[in-house]
Amino acid sequence: MREPQLSGQTVVVIGGSAGIGYETARLARTEGAEIVLTGRDPDRLARAATGLGAAGSAAFDATDTDALSGFFAGLAAPIDHVLVTAGRPYYAKLADLDRDRARRTFEEHEWLAVAVSQLAAGRVRPGGTLIFMGGTGGRKRGLGLSMIGAGTAALPALIANLALEIAPIRVNLIAAGFVDTPLSASLLGDDLEARRYELRSTLPIRRVVGPEDIAALAVHLMTNTAMTGGTYDIDGGQQLVAFTT
Repeated sequence: MREPQLSGQTVVVIGGSAGIGYETARLARTEGAEIVLTGRDPDRLARAATGLGAAGSAAFDATDTDALSGFFAGLAAPIDHVLVTAGRPYYAKLADLDRDRARRTFEEHEWLAVAVSQLAAGRVRPGGTLIFMGGTGGRKRGLGLSMIGAGTAALPALIANLALEIAPIRVNLIAAGFVDTPLSASLLGDDLEARRYELRSTLPIRRVVGPEDIAALAVHLMTNTAMTGGTYDIDGGQQLVAFTT
């Protein structure tokens, strides 16, 4: 038997009502942490908070600056870790690109990382962690990848600099490939099962990466106090093989 790794600590998950955020909250809870969840959908968030025995929850859009500031200001005590999973990717060819939607996607990732880092100063204990979610898909070049490619390139540089700006709070980025979550299902629709089959057949790990895999890495980043300013790929070897889709 070992002691829980997060006993006596508080973990805030922004975007914690489903998928990677929920699974990370669940794992952190089993490691002894108190959990505070946020999400956009009040009903889904309430179900998640009840299921996890969360210490608190708040329903709001994380890109709403006033709501985000109010949330951090209202936290009852200093916290130890923040995981941000809010946001979704946006793929569009230049001719079809919706500039307003592209701007919002940038706000959901780069600007949100800046805002959370500003608000975390003085609220997160020294040595605690901010963990942001990115991806690996935008590292390749192709039609429809202009915006996601730019964001994918920018996030690691931003995270590394934020780690210096707000030290000794640690800041890290998880760069995931395909993860089998409700978000992936909504993006792929009827093509989801074909994508799962393709990944199981071709990935070196011979299985699809799930939210529990990302959660395990996130909790490790919370507990390993030597890790800051880094980008940590987790894609089951997806970048090592070529896909037709």
